[in-house]
Amino acid sequence: MAHPTRTYADFEGLREQAVALRRAGLSRRQIRDRLHIDNNDILNRLLQGEPAPEWTERPNAKDDLRAKARELRLKGWTYDRIQVELGCSKSSISLWVRDLPRPERKRSREEAAAIARRGWEAKLRLREEERQRTRAVAASEIGSLTDRELFLLGVGLYWAEGSKRKPHNPQERVTFVNSDPDMISVFLAWLRLLDVDPAQIRFAVHIHESADVQGAEQFWADHVGVDRAGFLKTTIKKHNPRTNRKNTGETYKGCLRVDVRNGADLYRRIEGWWSAISAHAQARLR
Repeated sequence: MAHPTRTYADFEGLREQAVALRRAGLSRRQIRDRLHIDNNDILNRLLQGEPAPEWTERPNAKDDLRAKARELRLKGWTYDRIQVELGCSKSSISLWVRDLPRPERKRSREEAAAIARRGWEAKLRLREEERQRTRAVAASEIGSLTDRELFLLGVGLYWAEGSKRKPHNPQERVTFVNSDPDMISVFLAWLRLLDVDPAQIRFAVHIHESADVQGAEQFWADHVGVDRAGFLKTTIKKHNPRTNRKNTGETYKGCLRVDVRNGADLYRRIEGWWSAISAHAQARLR
C-alpha cells in the first residue's frame, strides 16, 4: 500500500480542511465526499483528536432504562420489583446498579416467608373456589339420570374396573374392586337396577397391614349398610417399607371387593352388552 503522504502530498493542508469541516458539524461521510478521500486510514489520521458532532452520535436505547433502574435501586427496590416495573432482564439490572449500595432489608427472613406463605395460601383458596365453581357447573349439566343411562354407565364402569375372563383364567364371575366409595355406590345402584338379589352380594376389604384394618372394615360396612360381621375375610397386603406408597394416613381405607355369587350368567350378559357398545363406538370411528 502506498504511504499516505505519497497519495496525499499536501497532508497538512488537507488536515486543516478536514478539521474545519468537522468543526463545522459535518459527518465523516460528508467530509470524505467533500474532500474526495476514499481511504479510511487517511480519514482517521486527518480527523485524529477531533470529536464527532453531537448529532452524529447514536443514542443508546437503554440509557433511559439504566437511569431509571439506578433511580429505583437507590429507593431500595429489589431486582424483582425493578424487573417487573421496567420489563428488562435481571442481568442487565445487575450490571447497571452493581456499584450502588444494597438496599437495607426491611423485613426479616421469617416475616418475608410469612408474607409469601399468606400470598400462596390466598392463591390456593382462589384455585379451590374456581375448582368448586367448575364442579358445580359440570354437575348441573348432568341433570337426572335415566335407568338406561345408569345401565350403560354401569356396563362401562364394570368393564373398566371389574374382573374379566382371561385365557389363562377362564372363570366367569362378577367381581368389582375399588377404593372410591362413590364408585362402589354407583356399582351397587347398577346391580339393583339389574334386579340382582342382595343376598347374592358379598363384600370383602383389601388393605395393607400397616393401616387401621378394623377401622377400614367398619368404614366400608357403614358405607354399604351391611353388618361388618357379614363381610368375607379381609385380604391383608404385606407392607414393603422400600416402596414409596402414597395411599397412607387416616384417609386410607383400602379397597372394597364386591362379589356376586353365581354370577356367571350375569358376567356373560355384561360381556355381550360391552361388545355391542364397543361395536357402535368403532362404527362411529369409520
